[in-house]
Parts: sequence; structure tokens; C-alpha cells
Amino acid sequence: MTVFLVGAGPGDPGLLTVRGAEALAMADVVVYDRLSVGALLELAPPDAERISVAKSAGKAVMPQDDINALLVEKGKQGLTVVRLKGGDPFVFARGGEEAAALAEAGLHYEVVPGVTSAIAVPAYAGIPVTLRHSSTSFTVITGHEDPDKSDEVNWEAAAQLGGTIVILMGVGRLPKIVDRLLAGGLAPETPAAAIRWGTRPEQHTVRSTLSAIASEPLASPSVIVVGQVAAMDLSWFESRPLFGKKVIVTRPRHQSSVLADRLRDEGADALIVPTIEIVDPLDEGAALSAAVGQLSSYDWVVLTSANGAQRFCERLRDGRDLAGVKLAAIGPGTAEVLADYNLVADLVPERFIAESLLEAFPLPNEADQRRVLLARAAVARDVLPDGLRELGWRVDVVDAYRTVPVEPTDTESERIIGADIVTFTSSSTVENWVAAFGLDTLPKVVACIGPITADTARRAGLRVDVIAEVHTIDGLVDALIDRATHPTAPKNATTRRSSRGPRFGRQQRRA
Repeated sequence: MTVFLVGAGPGDPGLLTVRGAEALAMADVVVYDRLSVGALLELAPPDAERISVAKSAGKAVMPQDDINALLVEKGKQGLTVVRLKGGDPFVFARGGEEAAALAEAGLHYEVVPGVTSAIAVPAYAGIPVTLRHSSTSFTVITGHEDPDKSDEVNWEAAAQLGGTIVILMGVGRLPKIVDRLLAGGLAPETPAAAIRWGTRPEQHTVRSTLSAIASEPLASPSVIVVGQVAAMDLSWFESRPLFGKKVIVTRPRHQSSVLADRLRDEGADALIVPTIEIVDPLDEGAALSAAVGQLSSYDWVVLTSANGAQRFCERLRDGRDLAGVKLAAIGPGTAEVLADYNLVADLVPERFIAESLLEAFPLPNEADQRRVLLARAAVARDVLPDGLRELGWRVDVVDAYRTVPVEPTDTESERIIGADIVTFTSSSTVENWVAAFGLDTLPKVVACIGPITADTARRAGLRVDVIAEVHTIDGLVDALIDRATHPTAPKNATTRRSSRGPRFGRQQRRA
């Protein structure tokens, strides 16, 4: 049992340390504050208890003494507890008080430092806190203390130190702070900037001067930077193409991180709201296991999804089971699962849909046994098996998995309100979205991974705004970027093809 005091960093989940992620993965209880983002909480086990002790300017859900008592109580129960704190636990975060309470109670604890907002937030706004020849030092001060108290922060002395001043938790007392910095000798035209929700998709930066910054429409939590470096605008984070867009990911939870991470890389706020879950077929995989046991009787195995490929490969002893059998994959995502098992797809069509696979699929010849094993979802279109039979193949269709709807939580239902984009990666995600939320809560932009999913969406009464030209996760993100950078382009048009990942050629049909 250990109580971990973990610095969550300022907001971007990518700034969490490796040790912090390890602690979260072991947690029985996570006690988190307002500056912790949902993506970090998802790193904890699903059954871990999550307790919010959110604090904001001027109010607290739970007083600090009660937080200390809660950590001690949970620790004495023999649980692994993670106290997830914004920034660094020992930088104006009262982590020292929590550690002292744990020590007094005789509990084992570990402090996991975090990336402090004093450095990270200005960096995400394109402001270096130091700059050679112009700002060779920086001072970090809490603005939480009342500037009228003469025995607290000596703001006049801070003004005379030179370099950069970084003020944390100072919005509420900023007018008084500004007055004292001016009194200390700083020029009214000294550059100043305030960055709210720094490192997060909703980051907002206000650039001004020391004399005017307090008159700007600021809100907590903000990091305030005063000094010559505040005039710099080396913008990179807020320049990302999907910056600030709230994008809903409806994929199964265990697969959602791939799309969510790509969206976050482009600046979006990825909201994971699964509408489906992948489970065993009704026969618990008996038919698939039986088919794998007689693979030598097939010429081809056709896999139409990453989920199907995963469950097929799990039943193989090793690659020798496939001796003489060719593999066809519907797209690169499916082929990548095969590659994870050191298997190479013999056929991947140019377009990642059943119709394109049929166009590329060979005709049987005299040497063939003329048999194809098609492992797929329990409910799927019959285009592929019917088309293969028309080509002269005998097709055995087995259920590799099935999709079931997921009942959204209250939190997930709240997340979709005000979202900008919803993404659908399969027909089942569309159907279960409509069943769960209806059409009234639909975001402004509906994006589909391909034409089949888009057709399902239209039949369900949805307006489709974006269809990925390349029917992959990267292709979907690229299509959203095209939409953001070319907002007046015709609907369903994309202007670039994803360059990520391997490209696969189509196998020529043989006579």
C-alpha cells in the first residue's frame, strides 16, 4: 500500500511523467482536483474509485484538512491511493501539507514530481520564460496571497529583480499586484500575458502590457507572465489545425485511444463517448476455433476488421497453421494486426471497402480447393460473401465477434453538449449513437470513416459533412483537418491523402 502524491502537469495528458502513469495504473482510489483532465483519469483501472475534491478561486468542494483526512483514511484501508494534483505537488499545490499528514499517520507515501505550469504554460503559448541577453532569470510567485499584507510577497522587490515574473493563481488579485509592481519600478508598457487553461485544447492567451493586463477579460485558472519575453509569440500549440475543437470519439473504449491521440496531436479536445463494445459471438467463438482447426482446407482467409483479425490470430498456434493459405485484409488497420503476429497480408485493396476487395480478389483456378474462410462481425453486409460466391468460391462465414450497444453515463451525456464534431468509424457506432442520444444533440459536423458508414448515417437521418477519402483513422483525421483548413470546400470533399503508414498495392486477379 502506498499513497502517491502525483503531479499531473498543467493539463496536457502527454506531460504526465512515466512514474505518474505507473502510479495511476496501480490505483485503487484516485483523489483529483480541478486541474486534472479526464484523459488522465482514464489511465486508472476502470474499477478504481474516483473522488473529486475540485478547488477553484474563492471556493473549495472539500477543505484542505478534509482532503488530508481522506488520504489518511483511504491509506489506512490498505488501498493504493493516487492524489492527482495539477502541476507539481510541491509548487503552490499544498502537497507538503498532504505529505506531512501522511507522515504523521505513519503511512508510506511517494512524491511524483510533475511539470509545473510556471514553465509549461508559457511554453505552450510560445513564450520562453528565459531568453539569452534579455531575460536571464525568472521568478515564480503565487498571486494567492493578499498584496495588502506587507509581511507576505514583496512585489516591489520582485519588480526590481529583473528578468521574467511568472504569477500563478493571481487573477483575483491582479489589480493590486500590478499596482505594486508599478510601484516597484516596472514600466507601464512592460509586456504582459495571461494564459488560461494552458496546455489544454481550450487554452486562450491574452497579450497586453502591465498597466492594461488587469483590465482584460481574464479568468482563472491563468498563468500570468510579466517581462520582455511576454511580447514574444512563438505560437505552435494554438496554431494546430484542430485546436480548440471538441471532437467526440464513438469507438469502443479499448480502441478509442488511437483516434483520440491523433486528434489531440492536432490540437483537438477528444471526448471519448463509446457507443459500442466488442464482445464474443453468441457461440463464444466455437465456430471460429473449429474453422481455424481446419485451415488447411481453405485457399484464403478473408478478414474485414482489426477486431476480426485479432480474434482469428489469437486462435492460431503459430504461422505454420497458415501453410499454403493466403490472407486478405480489408485495409491497413487489419493488416497491421496481422503484422503484430508476424503475418503478412497477401491482399489489401486500394479502397478499404468490400466492393474494392471483390474487385481485387482472384478467380479460383484448377489447383485451388475453391474455399474461402470469411471471419467477420456477427452482423455485417452480405456484399462480400455473395460477391465471392459469384466469383466461383465456396465461402464459409464465421462470426469472430459481435458489437453490443453501450449505455452512456451521465458524464458522457454531458460531454456531448457543445461538441463541435462527432466521428463515426462503423455503421454500428452510428446506429447506437442514434439509439442513445437521438438526433437533437448532434454536433455541427458529422464525420464518417468511409462511404458505408456515411450511408448508414444518412439512412438514420443524420447529416454527413465529412467522409474520409482514405478509410482509416489517419484518413479520418486528415479529412477533419482539410475541413478545418478549407471550411468553404464542398461537403464530403477532401483535398489530401494520408501519407502515414504503409501503402498496399492491389493483387491482380488471376485467371
